[in-house]
Amino acid sequence: MRLIIAAASLLLATSLYGCSNTVEHTRSVTASAYTLSEAETKKGNVGLAAWGDQLEPGMKAIAVSRDLIKAGLSHRTEVEIEGLPGTYLVLDKMNKRWKDKIDILMSSRQDALDWGKKDVTITWEVPVEE
Repeated sequence: MRLIIAAASLLLATSLYGCSNTVEHTRSVTASAYTLSEAETKKGNVGLAAWGDQLEPGMKAIAVSRDLIKAGLSHRTEVEIEGLPGTYLVLDKMNKRWKDKIDILMSSRQDALDWGKKDVTITWEVPVEE
């Protein structure tokens, strides 16, 4: 009987909370935008990101400040950004001087200028260590 009750409790908990081994995080950050111009990426190798990914026009990618990496926004983490549709991948790192900041890859300089700099809320999931 105890086994049946335990199984039923586990089934109920799984249906209520899902079976994901992740924890959702949200954080307010400053979001700016960048493009694949040589002045904004690696000189001599346009679009080469800090983790070695080759960025391409149209990718939904972001660079993150290094303090956010410590908060779980590591390479290839999926991120939702308030005000933008879909999810973005963390594919780049920013200079150590920045804190609580993301840089969103945009298709054109005009798109980046139109975005400007905004305070937004971002959401991502971090695996739970067991």
